[in-house]
Amino acid sequence: MQVKTNEDKIVKISVMGEVASPVTRSAYRITSDGRAVTLPGVGGITYNLRVGDLATGWKADHVEPGVSIENKENDARFKQMANTSLNILSCIGNEVKVVGDSDAKGEKGTVVGKHGGIEHVMVDFSEDVMEKLVIGDKMMVKAYGQGLELLDYPEIKVMNIDPGFLNKIDFSEKEGKLGIPVTHKVPARVMGSGLGADHVVSGDYDIQLFDETTNKEFGLDNLRFGDLVAILDADHSYGRIYKKDAVSVGIVVHSDCVISGHGPGVTTLLTSTTGMIEPVIDSGANIASILKLR
Repeated sequence: MQVKTNEDKIVKISVMGEVASPVTRSAYRITSDGRAVTLPGVGGITYNLRVGDLATGWKADHVEPGVSIENKENDARFKQMANTSLNILSCIGNEVKVVGDSDAKGEKGTVVGKHGGIEHVMVDFSEDVMEKLVIGDKMMVKAYGQGLELLDYPEIKVMNIDPGFLNKIDFSEKEGKLGIPVTHKVPARVMGSGLGADHVVSGDYDIQLFDETTNKEFGLDNLRFGDLVAILDADHSYGRIYKKDAVSVGIVVHSDCVISGHGPGVTTLLTSTTGMIEPVIDSGANIASILKLR
């Protein structure tokens, strides 16, 4: 089933980024059980992690799959506004094109995540293209999706998703609710870092995986990058809050974490404050499969 949208009324606009260097604040990260560990984290070109791969079990903390980009334009009048625009206007499923003097000039990729705090946009490219890329390579995103609405489901808010990606999701309808395929249902009680934000049109928030009983109950140990997941009792209409019977659907965008309060990150795509979303478990509900990225 395809949903009706206002796709013909939304704007497609260019935003720019460049491959971001990995950054580290200190040599050690302190784990939830008090150990000091040295691990890779955000940024760079992650050659062996892409959408479709497990987001858990790696010796890593907040690692971003594929290629991480940011806008480093340093106009004193606007400070970080260019990177804010990259993060807000880029939507999951957007086309990305390598530009400038890169050996990969002309190659195309797909936006697959937005990571708050570090304010990165993640892009999926084939392994061959990633081998050509270097830190600092520039790429242009055809930002398209913010302002999208579901015409037959006005109570469901949409954000951060390209209409082309939305149109390839296998929706269904049951008793007036919109059925959305997801790989996992996640209880709001384990959601951590990212709570308290006043909007969800950039960034993400994290699924804590420190409680083994909950992990087993909801199958959270096999989360993958690019999985569509439903956060139960969570309303993301104007930020992220706990609300009984609300449902929000997002996409897993970064890896598991060792730091307390953190875990695989989720960027929001759809939310219903009154529970008009019906999550439908489907192991194939991953952007790598839906858009045939691999």
